[in-house]
Amino acid sequence: MVSKSQIKLITSLAQKKYRQQHGLFVVEGLKGIEEFLSSSASLHSLYTLPGYFETEKSRTEVSDRELKKMSFLKTPQKALAVFHIPEAGEESQQGLTLILDEVRDPGNLGTIIRYCDWYGIRNLICSNKTVDCYNPKVVQATMGSLTRVAIHYKDLEHYLKMSQRPVYGAFMDGASVYGMSLPQDAILVLGNEANGISKELEALIQHRIAIPRFGKNETESLNVAVAGAILVSEFKRNQSAT
Repeated sequence: MVSKSQIKLITSLAQKKYRQQHGLFVVEGLKGIEEFLSSSASLHSLYTLPGYFETEKSRTEVSDRELKKMSFLKTPQKALAVFHIPEAGEESQQGLTLILDEVRDPGNLGTIIRYCDWYGIRNLICSNKTVDCYNPKVVQATMGSLTRVAIHYKDLEHYLKMSQRPVYGAFMDGASVYGMSLPQDAILVLGNEANGISKELEALIQHRIAIPRFGKNETESLNVAVAGAILVSEFKRNQSAT
């Protein structure tokens, strides 16, 4: 059985200020919870329907009705866990680093974290106005990849000024990325869904790159997560060819 105070704590974690205040975040669903339990993440509490995670000491068995009260999903899954927010991992200065300039949509950030995991990108640097990576919708979208990608929130202008690596940025009017010789050690900047890369960061970008349009339709731009995946793939394809 779960108490009212426990439910109140869990539901409060939908908001960033309470996640920061308590140092906790929520993971829902069997696969996501399994990924976090297998990682170095520290479990705070676990709530499940009968028959799941029965060997976990911090487990509390709940009913469908109780789980529905705690869940952030329209259709609650079979388990919900609360983990401690970990300290940010070490940042590597080698390989490709992806930078997000005010990406606001949780689904976009979740997708970006997933393909960072797929392509072996261990560093994701976010502006302070980018959506929180422990937002429940982001956590759900990452499908566990959040356990393997180090995410840092920083002053991007200062970060780029201090960097010694070449800086690439995604622009509609940039040079076609196809056929470019792209370095293994570099920084790639992706901008806000509506406004692109800010003027302050644009001034610090050395290489403006773009994905050429082949269709004749009037689509204004690609979704930032989709565009980022294509560009990251091109960087990695160059790496595999060397």
